[in-house]
Amino acid sequence: MLSTDFVTGSPNWLDLGSPDTAASAEFYGAVFGWEHRSAGPEAGGYGFFQKDGRTVAALGPLTEEGANPAWTVYFRTPDADATAEAVERGGGTVRVAPRDVEDAGRISFLTDPGGAEFAVWQPAAVKGLEKASEHDALCWVELHAPDPAAARTFYRALFGWRTQDMELPGMTYTVLSTADGDQQDASFGGLAELQEGMEPLWIPYFDAADADAVVTRVRENGGSVLMPASDVPDVGRIAWLADPSGAPFAIIKPAPQSA
Repeated sequence: MLSTDFVTGSPNWLDLGSPDTAASAEFYGAVFGWEHRSAGPEAGGYGFFQKDGRTVAALGPLTEEGANPAWTVYFRTPDADATAEAVERGGGTVRVAPRDVEDAGRISFLTDPGGAEFAVWQPAAVKGLEKASEHDALCWVELHAPDPAAARTFYRALFGWRTQDMELPGMTYTVLSTADGDQQDASFGGLAELQEGMEPLWIPYFDAADADAVVTRVRENGGSVLMPASDVPDVGRIAWLADPSGAPFAIIKPAPQSA
């Protein structure tokens, strides 16, 4: 289960790169009830999405040349420089070399060998998100890769992730867990084979009290539905969506857990 008790390899930050941060703040405020708080005039337009006074994600302008609107998932590392070097050794790309973000932490933007973009965060003053696995907050991350076996090997070398396969209708889905603790309790995401017409990506899932209501709010506020809400047995009710700028994200109303 994704939590704010961050360990090596766990998702610990999430932000949206947007061509219009004001419009994005308005959209996600209407969809999830998030409040937007600027990080200050020196932050270059970067700010935080908050729910109940706690940070659930962040928002900033597009900064990389040729970048498309997208959510970026960050993973905790104790050493951003060592992780960046390991990415290159494993056949990935360092898009932005490790650098300090004032006293908050150290950051690097990376691409895995299959083409999916991600980032790492080495925490200092800012440990990571303040709310997770609650309604309207990040609860899962998912990698869609052209070669799941190669992706498994790559990320295991980076973060020590454990994996467990489960059979879903028409596909094998791999559950990802950090190296620490009970494997089921340490699970935070999944890995699936890239479907035709998709680009490799990490996609965030937000917990929805009512998945269908969220889909309606997305439509009403200029977003689009990439995959209508549908039930996945023993998993929950899921939909894939996109905000008005085209950045994809997903929602899930988790299925009740049996005792």
